[in-house]
Amino acid sequence: MNQYQPHEHYMRLALDLARKGQGYTSPNPMVGALVVADSGAVVGQGYHQRAGGPHAEVHALQEAGAKAHNATLYVTLEPCCVHGKTPPCTTAIMEAGVRRVVYATQDPNPAVAGRGKETLERAGIEVLTGILDAESAHLNRHFNKHIVHRTPYITMKTAITLDGKMAVASGASRWVTGEQARRDGHRLRGEHEAIAVGIGTVLADDPLLSCRHGYENIYRHPHVIVFDSSLRIPRNAALLRQQEVQRKVIVVTDQTMADTSSAKRLQEWGAQLVFLPRSANNKLPLPRAMELLYRDHGITSILVEGGAALTSSILRAGLEDEHVIYMAPKLFGAEGMTWTGALGVDTPDNALALEFVSVHTIGKDLRIEARRTRGKQI
Repeated sequence: MNQYQPHEHYMRLALDLARKGQGYTSPNPMVGALVVADSGAVVGQGYHQRAGGPHAEVHALQEAGAKAHNATLYVTLEPCCVHGKTPPCTTAIMEAGVRRVVYATQDPNPAVAGRGKETLERAGIEVLTGILDAESAHLNRHFNKHIVHRTPYITMKTAITLDGKMAVASGASRWVTGEQARRDGHRLRGEHEAIAVGIGTVLADDPLLSCRHGYENIYRHPHVIVFDSSLRIPRNAALLRQQEVQRKVIVVTDQTMADTSSAKRLQEWGAQLVFLPRSANNKLPLPRAMELLYRDHGITSILVEGGAALTSSILRAGLEDEHVIYMAPKLFGAEGMTWTGALGVDTPDNALALEFVSVHTIGKDLRIEARRTRGKQI
């Protein structure tokens, strides 16, 4: 047996605990922790349940009580050593008399990175790191992006046919994929802080953009972001019906709309507006929009659900971190509407290149996770 195998076993259990906080810990990371006695018995466990609440280590140590003395603490992220909304976890660990700490990955937060480990080692506690590092980093990819770059993690989500169409020529798109894929899409919504669409999608589909298919009982409904340079959102739009779904509705628009009656009406209806100057290509400057959504509205992750104009703008700017594509075994033909819009690719060598992270079936459809191959933007 490799020397790290027992550590990996317990770390997998801790990662399973961390996932229980999915959708509730933002802007904090998901973290799980286990206290394991010398006998190998798990004597305490916990996970970070919500932002502002006790951290995973505290829950696990409290459950273990006196059994934490001389035990090993497994935790999916480097224990914090700074006083934020809660006291430092390193202090709780030292006071509990833990002999060894095993954690998966270093905290990317510059205020913590490496300092938690140093604090524990100075106190004479053995520290082992890097156990299932990649798995832990992937779980907290939203957190890792925003805490370092101060901008949201962006996932592009689409449902398309085998020939790459998201709708037929009339614009009708219900339903491209089957029920299992649609259900998974609602789970994906719940894992993000906000959903973003363009005004074309609002006018064509009148989406509510909430979590359904049972996930409304698991996750909070994500906030909604609409890119609408001319403020064409109608009063009866489903996403403005706050009595059904409690969340922010944020409209990103042109700064020339600031003093218009349309802006005033939207604010009266409960929407929050972000005003931006047009860029040189007469488009809203998306990188600046993302910065303001993070800085002023606390949006740490965004699921982009279309349409083609918004999608192509984000792709051109190279802003996306991840793609989730649901592909149905159907053909809409040349008349169908493409999901990417115009990208201006003139030769195959200049294509926007992606690499597959995972591909598997979901019902009768495919679920593809992909990310952009690092290289020049288009």
